[in-house]
Amino acid sequence: MQSFILVIGNQNYSSWSLRPWLAMKHFDLEFEEIRIPLYQLGSSEQIRYYSPAGKVPILQHGAVTVWESLAILEYLAELFPEHQWWPKDIAARATARAISAEMHAGFQALREQMPMNCRAKFPDQRISDGVQQDIDRITTIWRTCRQQYGPKGEGLFGPFSIADAMFAPVVLRFRTYGVELDAVCQTYTAFVLALPAMQIWLQAAELEPEVLPQYEM
Repeated sequence: MQSFILVIGNQNYSSWSLRPWLAMKHFDLEFEEIRIPLYQLGSSEQIRYYSPAGKVPILQHGAVTVWESLAILEYLAELFPEHQWWPKDIAARATARAISAEMHAGFQALREQMPMNCRAKFPDQRISDGVQQDIDRITTIWRTCRQQYGPKGEGLFGPFSIADAMFAPVVLRFRTYGVELDAVCQTYTAFVLALPAMQIWLQAAELEPEVLPQYEM
């Protein structure tokens, strides 16, 4: 099989990059990592060298180029069906796909007002009504999934899945901004943060030299 190249942005800031990177590491897929720091001189040109969409992440697999986090994860799920990327049960799998798509397309207030910043702690950030609505919806998703599928494992659908990869940046956002969570959601965030792949990502984020003022409060 052709080798994989995954093009990512800053590990401290790039929430979209985290999703496929985390899943690929979790499932022990070998890939070459190319990190292009965002918003630097020449960054856009470097990214467009790999994809005309001009955004990270980008997966290259031989002659195939896939951009957008969820599309990358779906592509990998088809290539490696021996791993449990999605729940086996058809109804659970439909729900997992629905909440992953909802995460991909929604929660704009949370994205804008609580950008991912792995190294930082901003516990006094004011939470607007729009952000609170996003938080309430996300935590409802987490509680519902954990209560229905909790006995099968610690992820949203038992074992780690694409759904957990899609919500992993939110776990980091909640940690950075000190969002208060109920016991079920606290346990879930602890599971995501303790993943060996997540620990590797966080260690790399700590060592990055770049500081992007727009993501620093």
